[in-house]
Order: sequence, then structure tokens, then C-alpha cells
Amino acid sequence: MASTPLARNTAAAVGTYAAGPRRLRINALHIGAAVTHAGAAAAVLAAPATWPWALGVVLGTHGFVVAQTLFPRAQLLGPALVRLPRVFADRGAVALTFDDGPDPLVTPATLDLLDGAGAKATFFCIGERVRRHPALAREIVARGHAVENHSYAHSPYSGFWGPRRVQRDVAAAQEAIADVTGIAPLFFRPPFGVRNPLLEPALAAVGVHCVVWSVRAFDTVARDAGQVVRRLTAALDAGAIALLHDGIAVRARKGPPVLLEALPAVLAALADRGLHSINLRSIVPSEFDRAR
Repeated sequence: MASTPLARNTAAAVGTYAAGPRRLRINALHIGAAVTHAGAAAAVLAAPATWPWALGVVLGTHGFVVAQTLFPRAQLLGPALVRLPRVFADRGAVALTFDDGPDPLVTPATLDLLDGAGAKATFFCIGERVRRHPALAREIVARGHAVENHSYAHSPYSGFWGPRRVQRDVAAAQEAIADVTGIAPLFFRPPFGVRNPLLEPALAAVGVHCVVWSVRAFDTVARDAGQVVRRLTAALDAGAIALLHDGIAVRARKGPPVLLEALPAVLAALADRGLHSINLRSIVPSEFDRAR
């Protein structure tokens, strides 16, 4: 896998996942936005007639920042892990990740399929659903998988929340998962993949790190399991982080969950290619992989 600025950026934080609040990683976009606002204000104070130009610059900056929220893999809003570090890719590892659970009907079957293939995975769970199904969350961990933070409420409006509400929601999910499983999450995946511009400060305060994906199955949209398998396996190479779902959207569909029809073929494709799925906590030094 060729080394790109994105790959270097997303891998750079690996090995720094210490327990508790972490250092805030301010980047060029945050700094640039602050400088732009300060510069616009200074320009208007010095020459009031320039206010239309200053306003245009500020609105343009806001538009650019908002646009970044729609690109989960972009690094301008803060660091986000998109692929596994090179050392794990070289070993043929991928990371299968499942969002929106736990679900009492879909998750157990998913766990059985993973067990049958000897695969480990990461479940980005909704805090409220962990509270509702605590035994299932504990079962995920007992089978060697990770339960990580996917917000508490999974609100479609979280991209518009202020910093305090974002932090409260992330922290509530953190507490729910730690209370139920005995292990505090190290990673967070934003609901719907929308990264609030104020998300990074909230994640730093709670002490978790953003993880997105390099390939997605669209298993909550496609009705054909074969289509899901083809789409996913076409891009599922060593080092990939794959997005699937075992929760809310899956159960909202009519008929059997496409995930349960597609997953056996995905696991078989991994085996045929000499790849294996790992729990995301495997990339973390063992001394940091503990409950907080």
C-alpha cells in the first residue's frame, strides 16, 4: 500500500491511545477559521466600509467548514482513522466494523457468523441500546470483539449541536458502555458519518479517537445481498476498515437483514484472499487497552 499524506496522517496517532482525556489536536482548518474571523473583524474595525467583503470571507469560511462535515474521511476537522496502520496491513489484517447495535435479533446471528470464520470485529454501539440490551453488549466482548462508542442517542441532528451537547452525548455513551461491559471505549464513530466541526474538542475531552472507514457495504440501502457482497469485496484489501450495520437501519427493513445474507460470502472472500479481520483494539498498545 502506497504511503499517502492521508495514510500517514491517520496512522500517526496509533500508539498514543492513553486512558482519560487526551491532547486536543487542532489543525489547519481550525486555525485558519480563527485567523479568518479575527482578520475580518480587524478589517472592519480599521475600515468599516469593507464589511461586505469581510462578511463574504467569513461566510465562505463557514461554507467550507460545513462542506467538510459531509466527508467523513477528510482530516481537516481533526484526525480520523480511515485505514489500519501499515504494520497491520502488511499482516493481511482488515477491520470489519458494525454500527447501530446491539440488536437482539441481528447481533447474535452476526456473532455466530464471525465465530464460525474465526474473525474478530468491532461493534460501534449506541449507548441507549447498550443500556437496553446489556447482556448482549457483554456477549460481544465475551466473544473477543470490541464495543466502541457510536454516540448515546444517534441523533440525526448531532451535526448541528453545540460543543457542550456533543460532549454530553459522547460522554453518556462512554459511561453506558463502561458500566455495562466494564471496558471504556477508545474509539468513536460519528452517527451517519457526519463530523460536527466541534467534534474533535469533545472527543479529546472524553478521551476517545475518531474512526471512520475506507469501504462501506451500503447494507442499509441495497436490497440485494449479492450487490452488497460485490461492492464490499471489490474494495476490501489489506488494511481496510469496512462499515456494516447490525442495528437500527437493518431492523427497519422489510424481510431478512441483508447483512446476515451477505456476511458469510464476505468472510469467505477474506479467507480466499488470505486476509483476516481484527478487533480495532488490537492496534492499541496493551498497556493502554484497559478500562478507565
